[in-house]
Amino acid sequence: MTDTLPAADSDRKGGLGVWAPKITPPIGVDLDDEQKLACAFRVLAREGFSENIAGHITWQRPGEETMLVNPWGLWWREISASDICEVDAGGTVVAGRWDVTPAIHIHTELHRRRADARVVIHNHPNYVTLMTALGVLPDLVHQTGSMFLDDIRFVQEYTGEVDTADLGADLAAEIGDAPVVFLGSHGIIVTGATIEEAVYRAASLDRACRLAYDVMVTGRQPLAMGRGQMVGMKASLLERGAPVYFAGAVRALLRDEPDVLT
Repeated sequence: MTDTLPAADSDRKGGLGVWAPKITPPIGVDLDDEQKLACAFRVLAREGFSENIAGHITWQRPGEETMLVNPWGLWWREISASDICEVDAGGTVVAGRWDVTPAIHIHTELHRRRADARVVIHNHPNYVTLMTALGVLPDLVHQTGSMFLDDIRFVQEYTGEVDTADLGADLAAEIGDAPVVFLGSHGIIVTGATIEEAVYRAASLDRACRLAYDVMVTGRQPLAMGRGQMVGMKASLLERGAPVYFAGAVRALLRDEPDVLT
């Protein structure tokens, strides 16, 4: 399992400290915050990181107490910028034309406790949910899974809908400082400092779980990856890969679904 990887003699460095690109392809348009978040919803929907009406993403921007969030009733794949709502720290809508889910308290209490969790993503993608039903964390069997090294935790207790601040606070206490949390018999919470980081983590996670499951059902042991190499790969993926992934995913989205910006 991910928490039993052997220690390395020395960790390899990675990320921007080793190599930084001089220039990367831009999205091609300047996005305001609501447009950026709307793109995040549709990108993840296209990646399969959603279950019909379920799920929410909140973004508490630097220096702000309020959060941007999706409305109740729209599927991720149909959300546009004008649908994005803004809620206060208690989850009350302060801007926007729609209502929001009472499960917003999964997010409000994490934002309250975690300065690093500016973006909180929650949904029930298929292979992630398979792992939560089995009560296990995925083995990291491919180098892209290195981005989750030491970052995932399992919260087993299932209490039904988290629809009050008290229940949200209890869940936040169990989550602690983990960036990625599997919720037993439920789904997943992915956090990040930026939209780009959180979306890239989320987009990569269900595939990592599918690979782990596919290896599991063969009954064979996967090749071992060295912890030291995984540390460097994790830095490179998150520091260099996240913004490039997001830009490319949004470019592809805008070619097919330009209405996301409206």
